[in-house]
Amino acid sequence: MLLLKISQWLFVFLISIPQLIYAEQPQAILAPGYSPLKFIAPEAGSYLLPPLGQAANGQVLNTKNTGIELYDLMGDKIVLLSFIYSTCSDVNGCPLATAVFHKIKRKLENEPQLANQLRLLTLSFNPEHDTPKVMESYGKGLQSPSLDWQFLTTRSEQEILPILQHYRQSIQKIVDEDGQSTGTFSHILRVYLIDKNKKIRNIYSVSFLHADTLINDVKTLLADTYIQTDKVREEQAIQSSYYQAGDNKFAYEKKDYKTQSIALTDRIGKRTDLIQTINNPPLGLPKLAIPDNNPISKAKISLGKKLFFDRRLSINNTFSCAMCHIPEQGFSSNEMATSVGVEGRTVRRNAPTLYNVAYYQTFFHDGRENTLEQQVWGPLLARNEMANPSIGYVINKINQLPEYQELFEKTFNRPAGMETIGQAIASYQRTLNSANSSFDRWFFSKQEKALTQSAQQGYQVFIGKGQCSQCHSLTASDALFTDNQFHNTGVGYQRAMKSTKKTIKVQLAPGVFADVDNQVIESVSESKGNDLGRYEVTQDPADRWKYKTPSLRNISLTAPYMHDGSILSLEQIIRFYNQGGIENETLDPLIKPLNLSESEIKDLLAFLKSLTGSNVQQLISDAYTQTIGDISAHEEISYQKPK
Repeated sequence: MLLLKISQWLFVFLISIPQLIYAEQPQAILAPGYSPLKFIAPEAGSYLLPPLGQAANGQVLNTKNTGIELYDLMGDKIVLLSFIYSTCSDVNGCPLATAVFHKIKRKLENEPQLANQLRLLTLSFNPEHDTPKVMESYGKGLQSPSLDWQFLTTRSEQEILPILQHYRQSIQKIVDEDGQSTGTFSHILRVYLIDKNKKIRNIYSVSFLHADTLINDVKTLLADTYIQTDKVREEQAIQSSYYQAGDNKFAYEKKDYKTQSIALTDRIGKRTDLIQTINNPPLGLPKLAIPDNNPISKAKISLGKKLFFDRRLSINNTFSCAMCHIPEQGFSSNEMATSVGVEGRTVRRNAPTLYNVAYYQTFFHDGRENTLEQQVWGPLLARNEMANPSIGYVINKINQLPEYQELFEKTFNRPAGMETIGQAIASYQRTLNSANSSFDRWFFSKQEKALTQSAQQGYQVFIGKGQCSQCHSLTASDALFTDNQFHNTGVGYQRAMKSTKKTIKVQLAPGVFADVDNQVIESVSESKGNDLGRYEVTQDPADRWKYKTPSLRNISLTAPYMHDGSILSLEQIIRFYNQGGIENETLDPLIKPLNLSESEIKDLLAFLKSLTGSNVQQLISDAYTQTIGDISAHEEISYQKPK
């Protein structure tokens, strides 16, 4: 406790006397945070703070010894998070962070409106000493009614370790010559600025930690200019880097492309009550019909999610449903025009999004199935997808896994079977409902400022000159943005009937392209069979090259487009329809030249981007909580084919 008192005295003293001089020692070199800023800081709102990844969650204790999650303290306010230990005596270490936070508190006493939108979190990485009672004592005299400053610890080192790892905080205990802890730590001071979307927007080291610049950064995040500009940027970059492909290829075609690779281990999920997306669909979606033979339950949803992410459901234990329907890629696949199955086998069609799939009347691009429960078995048995030889093979395989034996008995009161496997996976898919977009708030809730002027004008093009709503329908009460019908736009016809180009443009590196002879491409590719669309189901010649109308919800998240993934961007889609599709003998009569101007194309694009649901990140974050099923290297299971 004496060391704690010394530490408290030290940072207060440093605030008052920046030129600290130790007895019989040369003058100490103090961090910039103790002194006035030596340069004029950029005006708040005049710059942007790009996302640097997602803030990590974790279990912590507050000063009342109540267990909470870090995420419970994020989302409603901007957060400044520092990691310290209360007995630290390094003037440029933990006392610096506390001193700068104290300065911020004093500066905000005259700015209550700003103070109400900021939370300071001081989290100890020494739970053995820094109990909730110690942290309460440490924070006594620092907290103020004018500012939300919370002092936290954890129950154990085991609980703080994963938090430190995800924030890339390297902490090492200092031991004496006998290997005993000295009660001190070697660490690099970091303070994290976290926005209301739980994204890290800046990381401050000793050299850059200063109250003036921190407050300017907070104001920048709150500035209207930031909010408007950043929303546009995030829509273009598909919400946020955390919720994209691990190696995000956004703007890869440009020479100045810079990778934003994100390790899977950095993705920390948070569970959500998925059943609420069924019981209370987001704004803009109608009430969801649930099959009488598959009533919804939390147990089914949980079991279905586990199956959805389990690679053991494929022939060689390498492939899951989620590997084609990737959560952070719109539950589709942004990186491939058409899917790839086990052992790299070619799939001839694009992986459709699973958002709002519960509202579809038919499934697959050609509509060959009419329930989600039945649809599940198509990919499980397809040779070029998960490649299982039979239904019985899948059932036997699942029933030999101990965790599934218990789960199916608890959920269905019987072992896994064809019916129950389909019901479980379908139950999870039925929860992936996403709406309450900026369009929904503008159209259904009459919030005039929810939609930009350009997007509002785009909506008028959508229902008027563009004739989009004839297939992508909506009503006064809800909007599925699909007629659940089949149409021939000419894409399938062109691929089947038109001559192939002699060369294909191939991207070799950012901004570097080469025209490669098509024969070279074909020599290393599996040839795709002809695709006649709906005709393959009905055998009606009038159905040649017809494909199901997809919903437009979350459309900006699910590129590439069309059944074959041949159109790469939303703007290209608009221009394709503007030219009237591809002429052929069974071209849908609704497809014809639109004669849209460049400004109308721009507005229509803005409208389509406004259809991204507000709960997308919530659904993705929930998906991240699922442990990926796999077989350990030492584990051997014999899978018997059914007799």
